[in-house]
Amino acid sequence: MMQSLKSRALARIAGAGLALVTGTMFAVSGAQAQTGPITIGFSQSLTGGLSPNGKQALLGMEIWKDNVNKAGGLLGRQVELKYYDDKSDPSEVPGIYTKLLDVDKVDLVVSGYASNQIAPAMPVVVRKGKAFVTLFGLDINDKFRYPKYFSIIPTGQDTKGSFTKGFFDIAAAQNPKPKTVALTFADAEFAQNACEGARSNAKKHGFNIVYDKAYPPPPKTTDFAPIVRAIKALEPDLVVACAYPLDSVGLVLAANEIGLKPKMFGGAMVGLQATFFKDKLKNKMNGIVNYETWVPDEKQMYKGTKAFFDEYQSKAKAAGVDPLGYYLGGWGYAQMQVLGDAIKSAKSVEDDKVVAALKNDKFETVMGPIKFGDKGEWAEGNMFTVQYVDIPADAGLDAWTGMKTQVVLEPSKLETGKVIYPYEKAIK
Repeated sequence: MMQSLKSRALARIAGAGLALVTGTMFAVSGAQAQTGPITIGFSQSLTGGLSPNGKQALLGMEIWKDNVNKAGGLLGRQVELKYYDDKSDPSEVPGIYTKLLDVDKVDLVVSGYASNQIAPAMPVVVRKGKAFVTLFGLDINDKFRYPKYFSIIPTGQDTKGSFTKGFFDIAAAQNPKPKTVALTFADAEFAQNACEGARSNAKKHGFNIVYDKAYPPPPKTTDFAPIVRAIKALEPDLVVACAYPLDSVGLVLAANEIGLKPKMFGGAMVGLQATFFKDKLKNKMNGIVNYETWVPDEKQMYKGTKAFFDEYQSKAKAAGVDPLGYYLGGWGYAQMQVLGDAIKSAKSVEDDKVVAALKNDKFETVMGPIKFGDKGEWAEGNMFTVQYVDIPADAGLDAWTGMKTQVVLEPSKLETGKVIYPYEKAIK
């Protein structure tokens, strides 16, 4: 009997001790959860056709992380970026986000660069109910209508039309007014959406579409001469291309080789904004009228803008990325600025609290002010239409620094010159 009582007493003591240890373990674990790093996960195109843009966006994101951590982190915690190379292949993206959320257990996710990589991430992100701040996705949320989606791209509410609005506005203002337009576009997410917007803009101004065909995106299409020859045979007044970097380069090279000379040429050609592709094309870009999302004009310098680009450019060579960072470097930094400021405003990394801050706040970034509107797009857009001019055949880095080789045509309040029309006059 006495032995039984002793056993029960020992058991109670052991149980109390176990409870105390367990409670302590939970307390320590909870403390670690609040003091450990905030992890932000994403895929990024670090190899493949999108990598020149993806890598400069990543450097911008890394600079933001380093600056935040030097200043003490967010909510008193350091920030870590967890990312994987999607190889510019959309099929890689769903598996990456599944791993980030199920295995790596990141606190928050953002997107890497480009529509074609954002769209396949959406089903995973939606299923997990995560906030999603994306980078340069064109009207991705039109299909999903996901209330936790926020887009870092200055298209405003007219998402699809914004890339070619300026092109068609300028064409319609010429005297005599051009009449016909050819549309060529990649059979891929971004290009399809941009070309849908181009059709609407053409219709608005009364242009007759004489060519409207898609091509399989690279690497399936590598020779763009047959496309350009087919367009040239129709003699359209305007030629609008909606393309990603490799096809943009292919189309420009083919147009120069074949002697395509419409009255205006350009539109929604991704790649011409990046130094890597500018160096490939040089004076072959002269005369093209194309979109830009930001230009290094003094009117576009905001709080921290110059300091960011000074830091980016000092690190670019060692990182092996675009030496200027005008296209994606600044936007990668701005993407993280927005998320970081939302975390600070929410005082939390809980997705719903961060989403509430993203919906309600206005964010001041190195690329300008951002306020989100319908579907997570910008309430007000800030897209540019530029013409590339006076580019020498031996152009080097100096040609792309500042505003030497581009003229802002729209918006009119930021205009730096007039269009050279027709296109043939600007070819040098």
